[in-house]
Amino acid sequence: MKLLHLDSSILGGNSVSRTLSADVVARLVAAAPGTTVTYRDLAADPVAHLSGAYLAAAQAGPSGHDAAITADLATGQAVLAEFLAADTVVIGVPLYNFGVPSQLKAWIDRILIAGQTFRYGPDGRPEGLAGGKRVVLALARGGFYGPGQPSEAFEHGESYLRAALGFIGITDIEVIAADGLAVGPEQKAAALADAGQRIAALAA
Repeated sequence: MKLLHLDSSILGGNSVSRTLSADVVARLVAAAPGTTVTYRDLAADPVAHLSGAYLAAAQAGPSGHDAAITADLATGQAVLAEFLAADTVVIGVPLYNFGVPSQLKAWIDRILIAGQTFRYGPDGRPEGLAGGKRVVLALARGGFYGPGQPSEAFEHGESYLRAALGFIGITDIEVIAADGLAVGPEQKAAALADAGQRIAALAA
C-alpha cells in the first residue's frame, strides 16, 4: 500500500491534528506491513497559492518560463503525482476560523485538475477521475461542530473536504475528530481519549 500523509497545522509540536494524523499513520502501517509512506508538511514547506502567472504557464506548457514559475510548475506536478500514486491519504486538519488552513486549500487547488482528477461529461455534469482512494481526516476543533451541535452550521472544514474530494470521485472518507479542545482540560482529555479509541479501531 502507498500512503500519503499530509499535515497542515501551523502549531508544530503543539498541534493536536498532527498528533492524531501521526497516530493514524502508525496504526495503518502496523496493520499493513510493507506500506510505503510519503510525507508532506504543508505548513513547514507550503505549496504556493495559485497565481495568474501559474495558471497561464500551466496552460501554455512547461517551457519558456522564468525560474520561479518553472519551479512552481514542478511543485504542482509533484504534488499531483504524489496524490495520484497514493492508495490511502491521511490528512491532519485543524479548524481555523470555521475552515481549513489556507495551506491545505492551496494543496487542494493543485489536485483538482480538469482532465486529470475530474472532467465534465457531455451533459455538463462533473465526473471524478480519482476514485478508489481511501482518505482519513484527522480533525482537531476547539469547539463542538459535529452533527447536531449548536455550531454545526459554522463547520466548513470537514464539509469542504468531503465536497472537494467527492468532486474528484473519492467517497471512502473516514473521520477521526477531536472536538471541544478549547473548552477545558477535562473535555480535551476526553476528546483525545475518544479519538485514540477510534484510531485503534481503524482497519488496514
